[in-house]
Amino acid sequence: MRETNPQSGETQATPAEPVRLFRINEELAAGLYIVSTPIGNLRDITLRALDVLASVDLLLAEDTRVARKLLTAYGINVQLRAYHDHNAAGTRPSIIRDLADGKRIALISDAGTPLVSDPGFKLARDAIAEGIKVLAIPGASAPLAALAVSGLPSDRFLFSGFLPSRSGARKTSLNQLKSTPATLIFFEGPSRLGECLADMCEVLGDRNAVIARELTKKFEEARHGTLSELAAAIAEEGPPRGEIVVLVAPPGDETEASQDDIDTAIRQALKDQSVKQASAEIAARFNLPKRDIYNRAIELRDE
Repeated sequence: MRETNPQSGETQATPAEPVRLFRINEELAAGLYIVSTPIGNLRDITLRALDVLASVDLLLAEDTRVARKLLTAYGINVQLRAYHDHNAAGTRPSIIRDLADGKRIALISDAGTPLVSDPGFKLARDAIAEGIKVLAIPGASAPLAALAVSGLPSDRFLFSGFLPSRSGARKTSLNQLKSTPATLIFFEGPSRLGECLADMCEVLGDRNAVIARELTKKFEEARHGTLSELAAAIAEEGPPRGEIVVLVAPPGDETEASQDDIDTAIRQALKDQSVKQASAEIAARFNLPKRDIYNRAIELRDE
């Protein structure tokens, strides 16, 4: 029997009968299990994750409809309850009580590793505070998958989730990150991607970057270039489809800027900043002496 993967759109083999899972030799212990699930391709699930999902007393899911697709694909029947941003605060106390009573409860997100950009960390925090065992069942993770195909330095990286939606707040957040000596990893939506890349270029400098989208799915893509090149491409082509991860190289990876690039940046900064403020920003962005940029900013202002 073959059916379409509900997340990737790919056709893949699916058993006509429920999968016979590999069972652990001892009964599953009480506690909270943080279970990673596929980010696209349903085959990217571990045997241990399947075993845990089939054995727990209760499964908490960000979206029960998405969870049922995964459970159905592997013939798993388990009590399912929604746990998401809108109901987490109200349902968390009862979940903690069930855990304290010896229940075995698993938590999954829509895709990937829970606690990454979702409310799961509060549940884990409260369980730990009550002396309840919290166990990780590792597996797929979009930030790590994107880092693996990016070709950017992987010895140090910082995952920063979603940046603010408004440009001013986004630039403030980026300013706080621009000196971080690590590859920066972000989630972003298609509609905001072009503006986000332009703000990154303005604040961080024209660093090497990668747009990774639809990871593990049929139309998987990792697009490489400088931030300015990627921003220009998105502006011309329009927003791409799918789930998107943006990776930006560490400081010092910027391409060498021409005088025209510097002058353009100064003129842009002078539109809403004083000479002093603009000079400080541009000098930091291009790693150039502030005095030289200040003098050039005065020349351009007085043209």
